Amino acid sequence: MLTKSLGLTSDNITYDLEDSVTPTAKPSARAALRAHLLAHPTRPPTVSELAVRVNPVSSPYLEADLASVSVLPNVDAIVVPKVNSASELRHVSQVLTHHVPSSRLPKIIALIESARAVMDLREICAEAPGLLDGLIFAAEDFALDLSITRTPDLKEFLYARSAIVTAARAAGLSGVIDLVCTSYKGEEGLARLEEECRGGKAMGFNGKQCIHPSQVETVQRLFAPSEKEVEWAVRITIADEKAAAAGKGAWTLDGAMIDAPVAGKAKAIVDKAQRCDIDVKSLQEKWKDQEPE
Repeated sequence: MLTKSLGLTSDNITYDLEDSVTPTAKPSARAALRAHLLAHPTRPPTVSELAVRVNPVSSPYLEADLASVSVLPNVDAIVVPKVNSASELRHVSQVLTHHVPSSRLPKIIALIESARAVMDLREICAEAPGLLDGLIFAAEDFALDLSITRTPDLKEFLYARSAIVTAARAAGLSGVIDLVCTSYKGEEGLARLEEECRGGKAMGFNGKQCIHPSQVETVQRLFAPSEKEVEWAVRITIADEKAAAAGKGAWTLDGAMIDAPVAGKAKAIVDKAQRCDIDVKSLQEKWKDQEPE
């Protein structure tokens, strides 16, 4: 399974040493993962990032996890579960700097799984500057902590999800990843996944956790800008350059006012489309004569 994972096309592959491994199997799982990563020192071009989900700070396994895998040059990120406070991230960053040269420290991605973490998001996001790269919402543990039941419309998570996105954006973190969709089999599972992806994207998340390879294509497709979005953004960016050259701070396109925030959003969409290997150049050629109104 470990070797098979490297054949996927994915933005991120995270190997789990936490919940999927029983306490008695922790040492053997850690050793197997280390051997796998040593045997494949070069990350395949179809995978943008390799990460390891270690055990939480509150466990007796964290130090051994970090000592074993964080030193490997092909580990791009450490996913830290059950982050409840900034002090826990501080501890992780201190352990990392003890084991890994500063020139190749892995990024840290924090899992937000509790009411306490949501209440302390500002402090958590301010900790480990330069290392903390993103937040992930872990809905199942959050539901357990609050004694609530997950429903199909996810309304019980609205506050937490909004808070996580807002805090991550305010802190300038590059990744804010939505809850996992536990349904993945059959047409009903696909429909649920698509609905959750659209909802998460609309809230500001820029990615979603996958628990099965069959979910990856759907998540990538729905979180990438649509063809209509990219065409709109290309038109805006081309016209905005011409408007700026003419000294116009605000202008109109198709009867709608375009100002700096709208132009900024359009540029962000174009940048994301390029990272998603969407053919932006042909659209730029098509709309090269676009003028502001």
